[in-house]
Amino acid sequence: MNHGAGYRRLNRTHEHRKALFANMAGSLIEHEQIKTTLPKAKELKPIVEKLITLAKRGDLHARRQAAAQLKQDKHVARLFEILGPRYKDRNGGCVRVLKAGFRYGDMAPMAIIELVDRDTSAKGAGDRARVEAEEAAEG
Repeated sequence: MNHGAGYRRLNRTHEHRKALFANMAGSLIEHEQIKTTLPKAKELKPIVEKLITLAKRGDLHARRQAAAQLKQDKHVARLFEILGPRYKDRNGGCVRVLKAGFRYGDMAPMAIIELVDRDTSAKGAGDRARVEAEEAAEG
């Protein structure tokens, strides 16, 4: 029997998995769409759903719980200021996983994980701002 095997181990230690999903959840909150392998995307979906549910609550305890799971304060701020109000009237189902073929190198199944009703300009906005700031500093 296969009792208690409720998640994928992804060939990583517990600490590595925890760090991996904290980083991936932060990236998804920041860019609102990321490309990863299908098993990682399927494991990330309930984690981000729970974070969005915390953001919908919006109180101090929820903010501290989200900060304990995410690595960067800017991701917590974006989660509570932008995503929480956006999904306030939605009863779950804020994250979707789309299959995206296979990776060329090792034929791993790939997926795009994105937020439903996402802001298309959010993807890469931080990188664009950083490049513009560097160019302004040079010139």
